[in-house]
Amino acid sequence: MRALRCLLICATLAATACAPAVDLSKGLQVVDVSTGWFDAGIVEGQNKLVPFVSFRLKNVSDQTLKTLQVNALFRHGNDKDEWGSAFTTAAGTSGLAPGTLTGPLTMKSQQGYKGTEPRQQMLQNSHFVDAKVELSAKYGSGKWQRIGDYPIERKLVTP
Repeated sequence: MRALRCLLICATLAATACAPAVDLSKGLQVVDVSTGWFDAGIVEGQNKLVPFVSFRLKNVSDQTLKTLQVNALFRHGNDKDEWGSAFTTAAGTSGLAPGTLTGPLTMKSQQGYKGTEPRQQMLQNSHFVDAKVELSAKYGSGKWQRIGDYPIERKLVTP
């Protein structure tokens, strides 16, 4: 019985490893995208706003994407360096079947703006610099692939 179980596990792993790779930049569609500035509350006596992105993913490939993960990289203005990041699992071991959508995924940066002025005024401050987010995804043991770039809209979102 133990040998049969081991054989089944090995066969499953081999079948998964031999599945054709999916180019996620073409096989995964980002839909229902919304961006803005999330009210992160009061930190060290100041109002804090952080950039966020909310979206759903649609599998437009012909394969189930197992263990689908997404990384959001937030950038401040035109900086090349990372300002903040977030990571989530979009689909577990059961995967995302062809033609199906994930539930809504929301990702927030840890970094943002702090200030003493009201939150809406922070967004209108002359020193405010816009941000953007780059989304990347991978499934299984594959490599990270960029699936979208989005500007962060200057709108306030409260919890």
